[in-house]
Amino acid sequence: MKRDTILSIINNIKDNKISTEEALKIIEDLPFKDLDFVKLDTHREIRRDYPEVIFCKNKSIEQLELICKELAKSDQALYSKVNKKKATKLIEIDPKLEYNPLAKMLYKGIKVPRNNKIISIVSAGTSDIPIAEEAKISALLMGNIVNTYYDVGVAGIHRFFSIYDKLRESNVIVVIAGMEGALVSVVAGLVSSPVIAVPTSCGYGASFKGIAPLLTMLNSCSPGVSVVNIDNGFGAGYLASVINGR
Repeated sequence: MKRDTILSIINNIKDNKISTEEALKIIEDLPFKDLDFVKLDTHREIRRDYPEVIFCKNKSIEQLELICKELAKSDQALYSKVNKKKATKLIEIDPKLEYNPLAKMLYKGIKVPRNNKIISIVSAGTSDIPIAEEAKISALLMGNIVNTYYDVGVAGIHRFFSIYDKLRESNVIVVIAGMEGALVSVVAGLVSSPVIAVPTSCGYGASFKGIAPLLTMLNSCSPGVSVVNIDNGFGAGYLASVINGR
């Protein structure tokens, strides 16, 4: 439930347009909707300016269908780590949903940008694009201008310098890299904006499914770097949006 909706209810009671009993029925699902196996946080948008996001990886189709029936009533929704089979079922319930197969995200309700500040999302390699797309969709839904620059890693550093001037115009930069994760230190050493680093599980055996780039990013000697968890494009997009809205 949105802040504007609650204010409207309060004003309607004040103006005797609805009774207190009618108002109570409208807001009875605050602060959460209890579906037994899940308690949807209907109050989150009021607290955090964005509704609860549904992590789909370990949820059954039946569970997701019940959640989707509730979220179909809302203007915005975001489902992360959702495969094509689950996405197809949920779109049948809520046709307003769109699916990004690269990001494995199902969503609706992209907000108009709230300011002209730019979030730039940079991926080191093509294999990192799915996580970059996850960050992009998250930031777009939260009302931001988002630019993307893919496959500009350190193995061909000249590719990065072709976008350097554009990155300097960014308010926040999200850098996504697997393997050894070196691109983050390069970017953070050349720009003044905050950098959010996302290690990915892309790489050969000694990258340990993202542990190697995670440690590289945590140990970066370039200041101004914040690191999120492995493959957490959503977390990076969310944090970038919070910074961008300040």
